[in-house]
Formats: sequence, structure tokens, C-alpha cells
Amino acid sequence: MNVHPTDHRPRRKPTSAFTLVELLLVLVILGLLAALVLPKFSGISQRGRVTATQTQLSAFATALDAFDVDMGCYPQGKNGLQELLVQPRDAQNWHGPYLAKDAIPPDPWGHDYIYECPGRHNPSSYDIYSTGPDGQPNTADDICNWTIRR
Repeated sequence: MNVHPTDHRPRRKPTSAFTLVELLLVLVILGLLAALVLPKFSGISQRGRVTATQTQLSAFATALDAFDVDMGCYPQGKNGLQELLVQPRDAQNWHGPYLAKDAIPPDPWGHDYIYECPGRHNPSSYDIYSTGPDGQPNTADDICNWTIRR
């Protein structure tokens, strides 16, 4: 039997597919890249939250100073920030609201800001701070309006 070049038997077409080893190698490379890149982005996010908190504390300081100019003192007690939005009963010279928002916003981690007047760290004025990412007061990650000595 002579094999003729015009033989009509089906020929196998060469396939071009990835092998399992090649796919695993690509997945390992992607995993390594993610392990290197993701921590850098999470650090940027955390720094952004700290900066947003410092900016909000500065806005509170401006509003509290305006309140002090009008009233002759800072709002007293732990709920004093509310007096920046709602006129106290006995306040004749109140020219608020002193903040542009309708409510005191939480910090970027969803916790309430802590305000005390008179302050423990600033006895002649007020203390205001965020408890930071851990939500616990008086820890190393607190963001506050006084200088922390470590």
C-alpha cells in the first residue's frame, strides 16, 4: 500500500494551550506582586485617614475659637461640640452654627471624637481627640490636639 501525499486521513492540528505548570507559575507571580503592592496601598489609606482626622480636628479648633470669641469661653463638658451646632439655652451672643455640617461627623474609623473642657492636657482650654484605628482612648494611635510625649 502506497501512502499517497493526498491521503485524506484527519491530521492532528497542533494545539497551542498553556500547560498546568505555566498557569501555576503565572499565579505564583501574581501572588508575589499582590503581596508586594497591597501593603503599600493600605499604608496610603491609613495615612489618608490620619490626615483627614487632623484636618477635622483643625476645623473643630477654628469653630471652637469662633465660639470662644462670641461667648467668652469654650463650650463646657463632654457634649460641648453640640453647642457648635445648636444654641445653648443661656447663650445671648451665640452666632452659630459654627460648623458647616448639620451633625458632628465621626472620625474616619467611625468613632466619635472625644471633647473635654476644661481639658486634662490643655487645662486653660479644651482637649479634643480621635481614638484612632483601635477605637481605644489613651493609646499610641490616638490623634489629638496636644503634644504627646513618648
